[in-house]
Amino acid sequence: MKPLCRRASLTAAIGLALAASPAIGQEQSSPGAFPVVIRVDASRPGAEMKPVWRFFGHDEPNYTYMPDGKRLLGQLAALSPEPVYIRTHNLLTSGDGTPALKWGSTGVYTEDDQGRPHYDWTILDRIFDTYREKGVRPYVQIGFMPEALSTHPAPYQHRWKPGGRESISTGWAYPPNDYKKWAELVFQWVKHSVERYGKAEVETWYWEVWNEPNILYWRGTAEEYQKLYDHAAVAVRRALPTARVGGPHVAGTKSAGATKFLRDFLDHCLHGRNHATGQVGSPLDFVAFHAKGSPRFVDGHVQTGIGAQLQDIDRGFEVVASYPELKNTPVIIGESDPDGCAACPSSIYPQNGYRNGTLYASYTAAAFARKYALAERHGVRFDGAVTWAFEFEGQPYFAGFRVLSTNGVPLPVMNVFRMFGLMAGRRLPVESSGEIGLDDIRAHGVSGRPDVSALACLRGGKVVILAWHHHDVDVPGPAADVELTITDLPAAADRLLLEHFRVDNEHGNAFKAWQQMGSPQAPTPAQRVALERSSDLAPIGSPEWVKPDRGTLKLRFALPRQAVSLLVLDAGAR
Repeated sequence: MKPLCRRASLTAAIGLALAASPAIGQEQSSPGAFPVVIRVDASRPGAEMKPVWRFFGHDEPNYTYMPDGKRLLGQLAALSPEPVYIRTHNLLTSGDGTPALKWGSTGVYTEDDQGRPHYDWTILDRIFDTYREKGVRPYVQIGFMPEALSTHPAPYQHRWKPGGRESISTGWAYPPNDYKKWAELVFQWVKHSVERYGKAEVETWYWEVWNEPNILYWRGTAEEYQKLYDHAAVAVRRALPTARVGGPHVAGTKSAGATKFLRDFLDHCLHGRNHATGQVGSPLDFVAFHAKGSPRFVDGHVQTGIGAQLQDIDRGFEVVASYPELKNTPVIIGESDPDGCAACPSSIYPQNGYRNGTLYASYTAAAFARKYALAERHGVRFDGAVTWAFEFEGQPYFAGFRVLSTNGVPLPVMNVFRMFGLMAGRRLPVESSGEIGLDDIRAHGVSGRPDVSALACLRGGKVVILAWHHHDVDVPGPAADVELTITDLPAAADRLLLEHFRVDNEHGNAFKAWQQMGSPQAPTPAQRVALERSSDLAPIGSPEWVKPDRGTLKLRFALPRQAVSLLVLDAGAR
C-alpha cells in the first residue's frame, strides 16, 4: 500500500518523549467534560485533501538567510513531501539589506547620473539561494518600488515601531516614474532567475504583482495599479512564457470598496485594454486576495474573531466564482490569519495574546477546515492559503509576535502544520455533534458553545483524523469527551496501528514549558534543550494495535479546550 506521506521516521521526527497517559484505544473521560460524538465514514472518499496550508509569508526578506530564519525554513520544508512556498514583501525595495520590523531591502535597482539602470542581484540571490538550499520555493512578490523609480521617493524608508503612529506608507509605495523601466526591471529579474536556477525550476514559482494595492501599500489609483500589473505581467511572460503570474492580493473582500477593486481588476484582466500591449486582456494564472480575523481584548482576555476571517474568504470566493472564465483558475488566499499585524507584539497589543499558546493552534485547525468547505460551496479551485507568520530575529523569547518560532523554538501552531503535513489522499465525510455550522461560524464566530469537529482523509491503508476543540474566547473551559466512530473500514483492515498526537498545555507546547521554567529570557543550555524537545509534535501514549468490529472502530478520548489531536490509523503497518 502507498504511504499517506513520507513517514521520515515519525519516531525520530517527533523526539518521542512518550507521555504517561492511558492507552489511546481505551475509554477515557475528564471530570466535567461534555460529550461529543464524531463519525467518520471511510467508505466515501471525496475531494482531494489538497495541501493548501503549505504557504507562508512575512514582511522582512532579510530574515531569510539569518540563523533562525534558515533553521525555520528547513523545518517548514520538512513538513511534507509537497513543496512549501514562501512569500515576502520588499524584494525590490532599495537599501543595504539591514532589516527592521515591517521592512526589508535588496538594493537591486539603482540608476547612474544619466538615468541608466544598474541591477545588483547580490541580496536577492542570497535570499533565493537560501530557499533552494533549505528545500522551499519562492512565491515571488514583485515589489516594492525602488527609490530611483518612485514618483515620490522622499521619505523612502519608514520608521514605524510597535505602538507608534508613523505610517509605513512612504516612498516605496508609489507608482513608477517610468513604466518601461519598471517592466525592464521585472524582465531582467525573471531572466536572471531562469539563468541562475533553470527554466524548469522557475516554472514552478508563482509571480504576483505587488501587495494590497487597495490600501496603504499602494499610493496610486486603481487604474495605475492595473497599469503596473500589465507591464509587470507582460515582462514576466516575455522572459519566461510559461511562468505563472497573478494578483491582485487585495486586502480583504468584505467592504464594498475592496470588492469593487477586485472586480475591476478581474474585469480588466479578462476584458480590458492592456496598458503594455494595447491588446485585450492581461495574463492571469491565479487570483489572490487576503483574509484576516479581528481579535479583541475583552474583560482581561483575548477573543479571536474567526467569523470575520471567514467572511473575507466567503466573499472573495464568491467574487471569483461569479466569473465563468475563472472556474479552473487557481485561487490563493495570499494572507490568511487571525489578525492583521504580525509585527505587533502582545506586550503592546493585548488582543494579540493568543499567539504563543494553543488558541492559535485550535483557531488554525478550525479555520482551515472552513476554507475547504467554503471553496466547495462556491465551486472554486482553491490551491493555497498563505499563513503570514515567520520569525523575528533577535527579539525576546515569546514576545507575542505572530510567528512560527521564537529564537529558533517552534510555537504550538507549528505542530498543527506538522499534523497537516501527515494528511493526504481523499477527504472523508465527518459528522460531529459538537461542530458549529458553516453559516453560523461565518456569521458569529465561536462565542457561545465551542466548536469541536474534525477533518479526515484516506489514502491507501491509512485513515488520518485531525480533531480540534476551539473557542474564540481565551478562558478556561471543560474538555470534550469525544467518542470517535470510524465506519466502513476496508475488510482488509482487520487490525490497525493507532498513533495519537496532540497539541495542548502538556504536549507540543514550548510556551507552556518556558513559563514553567520561570520565563527565562536567557535560557541555560539545558533549558534550551528542554524547550526544543517540548516544541516537537508529541504523542499521547504509545502506538497500539486496535481491532475494528465488522468494519467499525470506536475510540474515546478527552480533548481539552483549545487542543488539537491527530489520529493515524494504519492498516499497512504490519
